[in-house]
Amino acid sequence: MTISIAKIYRYPVKGLSAEALESVTLTEGRELPQDRRFALTPGTSSVDGSTIPWMPKTSFLSLLNHEKMAKLTTRFDDATGTLSIERGGKPVAKGNITTTVGRAMIEEFFAAYMGKDARGRPKLVESEPNVTLSDHQNAVVSLVNLASVKDLERVTGAAIDPLRFRGNVYLDGLDPWAEFDWIDRPITLGKAKLTVTQRIGRCGATSVDPETGERDLNLVKDLQRGFGHTDMGVYAAVATGGVIATGDHLRLAE
Repeated sequence: MTISIAKIYRYPVKGLSAEALESVTLTEGRELPQDRRFALTPGTSSVDGSTIPWMPKTSFLSLLNHEKMAKLTTRFDDATGTLSIERGGKPVAKGNITTTVGRAMIEEFFAAYMGKDARGRPKLVESEPNVTLSDHQNAVVSLVNLASVKDLERVTGAAIDPLRFRGNVYLDGLDPWAEFDWIDRPITLGKAKLTVTQRIGRCGATSVDPETGERDLNLVKDLQRGFGHTDMGVYAAVATGGVIATGDHLRLAE
C-alpha cells in the first residue's frame, strides 16, 4: 500500500480560510510554518498586548460559534505580512498584520462584519515566539486520512468537504481509520520524520461548510453514531525537520 500526501494546508489566522501549499519545510518541534500564527479575540477579551501565549479555542472568534467567518477568503503574504480578505470574490480589507496600523485596519473590518457577535471591537493577536494558537497546546502537525472522511460520508449520506477538519496534511492510499493504529509510532513524511501522538477529537466547528459558511451537518453526532467516537485525524510531532510536498510518500517505521 502506497500512502501519499494529497494536499497540504496552513491556516495563518485561526478560524479563517485554508491556504494550499505545494511544499513546505517542517522544523523539529514546531508546527507547520505560519500555521495558526494569528487569531482574533472578541471585544470583551482581557488580552493585553499584541502577542499572547497559548490560549484555549474558546478565547477566540472561530467557526465553533461564528460560522460566517467561513464566508471570507483570506491570504497571508509571508514576505510583507499582509492579510488580504475577500468576500464573494471581491476585496473587502487588507493590512500588514505585523504592524499596529495594519492590525487596526483588519480589526475595524471584523468589528463591522461580525456585528454584535464580535462583542465589541475584536483584537488581532499574534502568538508569542515558539507558540502556536492551535487547539492543541503543543506544536504539532495534523494528519487527516481522506478514506476516513469518505467512510464518514457513508454514515451521513452527504458529501463532506475534507476542509471541515482543517487538517495540515491530507493523505491518500490508506484504509479508513488505519491512522488510529499509528499512535506513538514514528513515520517518515517526505524528508521529515514525525511521531504520531494522539487522535484528534472534533467539535461543532466541523458542522460548518467551509465554502458556504452554513452550519448544515452535525458531524460530531454522526461520528459518535457511526463509529462510537468523535475523532477524525491524528496529531504528529516533528522529530526531524525536512521538506514535504504533495505526492510525497508516508512510510511507517518497521
